[in-house]
Amino acid sequence: MDNKLMNTNLVEVVGKVVSPLEFSHEMYGEGFYDFKLEVPRLSETVDILPATVSERLIVDMDLSVGTYVKIYGQLRSYNRYIDGSSKLILTIFTRDIRVLEDDKEIKELLRSPNEIFLDGYICKSPIYRTTPFGREISDLLIAVNRPYNKSDYIPCIAWGRNARFCEKLLVGDHIKLWGRVQSREYQKKYPNGEVETKVAYEVSISKLEYIENDNNRLAACKEEA
Repeated sequence: MDNKLMNTNLVEVVGKVVSPLEFSHEMYGEGFYDFKLEVPRLSETVDILPATVSERLIVDMDLSVGTYVKIYGQLRSYNRYIDGSSKLILTIFTRDIRVLEDDKEIKELLRSPNEIFLDGYICKSPIYRTTPFGREISDLLIAVNRPYNKSDYIPCIAWGRNARFCEKLLVGDHIKLWGRVQSREYQKKYPNGEVETKVAYEVSISKLEYIENDNNRLAACKEEA
């Protein structure tokens, strides 16, 4: 396994389990389970993030609702067919998990509860926009390579000066970025007038670095819907 590729996608989150474990899938005889984690923001709001964990990591571990945990892993993507169309699904794939029981330690770790680092390539032309209040935003899709010739496609959002910089990036450009994983509610309107509230997951960028001396453009980068 290429250890270098293992370091292109790193996530550390601390939060509270807010849903029971639910069986997700089995691979090579190993079972995987999904659950939701409540991760606080500095603004005193919270993100509700999806996580996936192998059964071998949680033997004799109590992950009941209300338990605080620290997770180290990667932000993974995969496609799921829903109602005849492909949808990009994101989850924090757990590589290590630890139950937190000491209140002092929990309080200390919650000062910086959500960090992610990605090293990847622009996979779709950035979309620059401004909000009704004049805030500048750029939406990006980053392809991050991982072992066994696979890639994760991670939606990211940049703000202000970073948004203006990202507007000029081209498909294939190599960047590194730091930020946090966030959940965001939005409303989808259907032709019949029905409105449904949905949740999107993305990386909010706090810092980024353009790798100028890397001219390795992706020859073909599959765009994810």
